[in-house]
Amino acid sequence: MPRVGLVREGSGGRFGSALGTLTRTLRDDLWTARPDPLPRSWRDWQPVLLLLVAFVVFPIGIIGVNEAIWQYGLGQGLGVVLGAIPPLAVVCSVQRPVRAWWAVTVTMVLVAVLARPQGSQMYPWTGSGIALHAAVLFVLALRMRPRIAAEALGISVLAGAVCTLAASPVHNPDLYRAAVIFCVTVLVGAALRGRREARTQLEAQTELTAEERARRTLLEERTRIARELHDVVAHHMSVISIQAQVAPHLVAEPSEALRENLIGIRANAVDALAELRRVLGVLRSEDDLSSAMRHVPQPTLDRLDELVDNVRGAGLDVETRITGERRALSPGVELSAFRIVQEALSNVLRHAPGATIRVEVGYQATGLALRVANTAPPAAGVVAGVGAGAEGGGHGLLGMRERVAMLGGEFADGPIPGGGYEVVARLPLGSGT
Repeated sequence: MPRVGLVREGSGGRFGSALGTLTRTLRDDLWTARPDPLPRSWRDWQPVLLLLVAFVVFPIGIIGVNEAIWQYGLGQGLGVVLGAIPPLAVVCSVQRPVRAWWAVTVTMVLVAVLARPQGSQMYPWTGSGIALHAAVLFVLALRMRPRIAAEALGISVLAGAVCTLAASPVHNPDLYRAAVIFCVTVLVGAALRGRREARTQLEAQTELTAEERARRTLLEERTRIARELHDVVAHHMSVISIQAQVAPHLVAEPSEALRENLIGIRANAVDALAELRRVLGVLRSEDDLSSAMRHVPQPTLDRLDELVDNVRGAGLDVETRITGERRALSPGVELSAFRIVQEALSNVLRHAPGATIRVEVGYQATGLALRVANTAPPAAGVVAGVGAGAEGGGHGLLGMRERVAMLGGEFADGPIPGGGYEVVARLPLGSGT
């Protein structure tokens, strides 16, 4: 093939590719693109805004209908239709700016093709047509990206120029005046849109800064609480641990029961110190509590026997019953189940000393069932137990409910026949991962 043919074929291919890209861009921008969401002030006053726009453009629409009928010779039927479309398009542009622009542009072309101007009438737009077309372009520039507004502006002016040249190739100042008006309205609309976007970004940044400040304040408060807890509680727990370790050596021939109780006191004090340090680490962490907790060892139901033994060592009779296939669960379910049982047992220790406790754990196909119940304590007139923490000064039941609610489970508590109290919880196995 001759070299010239190759050059022509290559040039034609590049031109076709560029034309295809331009067509796709215009189709995406001027057919399928969605406008920006209406500003909140527009949404709040949208009915009033539509009525106001209709009130303003209605007189202009009447003028446009009269122009189309009497000055451009379109006849009453066609003149009413083509004269009414632009004002209706202005009202619709609040919600559908691109479609409204298409409506006024097509209407302008139809008027230019079908009109028979009488004398020196404006062409290709009527006087009212220029005003209404500019209004639609203004709203479009407010609601759409600047590139789309520029494309709509260019097509509007180009369509007017083609109609003018087709009708009369002589100089037509009406086209220049319309182009200047359209450019000004689009520039003003784009500037207002840019100002609105800048204000929105500033508000978002201000909100983000406020959230960061609140987060920093919370972190500082947590650090202060952690420091105070460490200074006060950790010191006393350390003293308890040391005293429990030294106490057997201060008594001549201490009994085995005394030794075991002191060993239990020291073990509980050491465990409490470890738990306290873990919580203090979470309080000092800059991460979210849930993410910080994932980086430290969490108690699970594997330590249930150890927990029950501690309560038995305090003098309570505890019976445990585990049903179903015992297996490892998600960390959130394991931790919540352990804490619920732990809090229930602690409430019995505080509020129903001497009561008999029954702990039931049921491994089911879709959930984990927990039940902690205690009999009435020996002391006459006392009706308390696993749920009493919520009735007194603590937050036992509240904490249990919150844990169950976070996992999407079910929780119930209340007195049981014959005296005593029970807490029942069901945790779905698919939560808490």
